[in-house]
Amino acid sequence: MTKNIAVIKGDGIGPEIVTEAMKVLDKVAERFGHTFNYTEVLMGGCAIDATGEPLPKETVDVCLKSDSVLLGAVGGPKWDKGEGKARPEAGLLGIRSALKLFANIRPAKLLKPLADACPLKEEITSKGLDLVIVRELIGGAYFGARKTGIEDGHKTAHDDMKYSDYEIERICRVAFDMARKRRGKVTSVDKANVLDSSRLWREISHKIAAENPDIEFSDMLVDNTAMQLVHNPAQFDVIVTENLFGDILSDEASMITGSLGMIPSASLGETSLGLFEPCHGSAPDIAGQDKANPIATILSAAMMLRYSFDMAKEADAIEAAVDKVLEDGYRTGDIMSEGMKQVGCKEMGTLIAERI
Repeated sequence: MTKNIAVIKGDGIGPEIVTEAMKVLDKVAERFGHTFNYTEVLMGGCAIDATGEPLPKETVDVCLKSDSVLLGAVGGPKWDKGEGKARPEAGLLGIRSALKLFANIRPAKLLKPLADACPLKEEITSKGLDLVIVRELIGGAYFGARKTGIEDGHKTAHDDMKYSDYEIERICRVAFDMARKRRGKVTSVDKANVLDSSRLWREISHKIAAENPDIEFSDMLVDNTAMQLVHNPAQFDVIVTENLFGDILSDEASMITGSLGMIPSASLGETSLGLFEPCHGSAPDIAGQDKANPIATILSAAMMLRYSFDMAKEADAIEAAVDKVLEDGYRTGDIMSEGMKQVGCKEMGTLIAERI
């Protein structure tokens, strides 16, 4: 099978970690008889430097013509003085919108070899930590109307957290479908005691729950969810929530697994075209030093095989290879512990590729 992949290496450690993910994908192609064709395009700070904008039209065009998109990370101090659409992160919001990717899937699972890296007590993690956050991706405050101006003599800013019933319904359906393939439980997270948008969210989520009686369903306020993630994460299977809440909760869930450098993500729409990226940022402080952890990006490539290409066995092979390398005691600096063997970004990618 031949697949065309748009590659956005981005800024900071992005080029390093994406290169290692491509190394693993090439090994998968060799082992399973596939061909992966890569087209590299610009987005983020490097795109601003080259073209003056964070998301060039050429990048969007290439991504739309591809079978999937693999992304590293964007942003860094060099471009922090930019405003609004001139910032690297605007490219990320723009590509999600252009590709109509409304569902962000972020798994958070504590791997046994990394149990010591988890900041939670063993008595908590022994109950299990294996959940998925399904985050609505192209609505809410990040995409609503915004305004900065002077009101009553004071500088004031507004961000509109707007949702329609259609947007809520489609993301909830993704969550229920995913729960059916996992442990059959959905927790819908909102702030319905305060926000009108959350009250609509709760109304629609209950409607979808009634259509899926085989799935256990509950509501939880976002502040309580934040507490419960560190108090008893085993209670969660699939969490579904809006854009802003999902952004915050998914980073919290990532860190309780031991390292943000371990967590992949998938952004999906109504077609097989998806965007796959690690949850972490561009980490410019370690860029170019062979210190980055490529595992989140490699696992994102596995999600690409699973969700965009319907290559479940190939995705399983990558995940098994990651587990084997960790079981063999190899660690990058961010997950290093006493008695383990520290390696750099390139060697970690090679070790995983060798075990495909």
